[in-house]
Amino acid sequence: MSQCSIEVLPPQQQRNDVVVGYAFTSKKVKSFLRPKLKGLARNKGISFVPIDQSRSLSDQGPFDIVLHKMTGREWRQILEESRQTHPKVLVLDPPDAIQHLHNRQSMLQCVADMNLFESYGKAGVPRQLVIKRDTSSIPDFVAEAGLRLPLVAKPFVNDGSEKSHELSLAYAQYSLQKLEPPLVLQVFVYNGGVLFKVYIVGEAIKVLRRFSLPDVTIRELSTNVDDADLDPSVAELPPWPLLERLAKELQQRLGLWLFNLDIIREHGTRDHFYVLDINYFPGKWYLYSIRGYSTSFLPGLKSILFFT
Repeated sequence: MSQCSIEVLPPQQQRNDVVVGYAFTSKKVKSFLRPKLKGLARNKGISFVPIDQSRSLSDQGPFDIVLHKMTGREWRQILEESRQTHPKVLVLDPPDAIQHLHNRQSMLQCVADMNLFESYGKAGVPRQLVIKRDTSSIPDFVAEAGLRLPLVAKPFVNDGSEKSHELSLAYAQYSLQKLEPPLVLQVFVYNGGVLFKVYIVGEAIKVLRRFSLPDVTIRELSTNVDDADLDPSVAELPPWPLLERLAKELQQRLGLWLFNLDIIREHGTRDHFYVLDINYFPGKWYLYSIRGYSTSFLPGLKSILFFT
């Protein structure tokens, strides 16, 4: 696991501000660095500085933190050079760790390996099958694997693009031949129509309820699940000790500070949960989810940019 550290200056050298260098796509800049966020950050003594990805980080800054959502070869080289020359600058997050989540075949393996079962709940992953080619043979592959319908089809690559979040639900055998590899087929777990979005930022955890498929129509997906008339046993949030244990274990195994989990509760149970997806530094919901949390999760810093 990649190691990141942070420099704590002696009292006589401490600055009052925190400089965060960021490297985002233009889309990410618009969705995350909104005027309100930047204004709140300024009040906390935090400044955002765009990073010129064509130049060495040593020629820019100095930065206390590098916040990014990039994985290209040239960018990785820039970060590696910076790590060697400025080893105490915190990088959120290491590109190798981010890359691990881009593959849906390996993404959930760390959850499966945990075999997390405590007195307050159990967390696992649905059975799944990777299909890399040969659309016509998908029904045969499914039968050989012993998977039952319905199945949720997801793109094999999870790179944060809109396409990578496109889902299909296969109810019948004939629909399997309409899917386009490479993809992952995941056994659908009946869940009462509720999905829990668990946002993890350092030591902070925030949970939001969302509708899951296929219990509602596409139109209804825009409705706030908190306003819906749901069975309390379905809408009840996962046990906090289970989430804390899951978050801590995954941070250690993944080497990431910023990620979210999509979790469901198996319908008819109170304490059996499944992790469906893990996403690195997701979009605009991320900002809304962590608003109001403490800014002190990183030792040596008074505050950090997105805890507002």
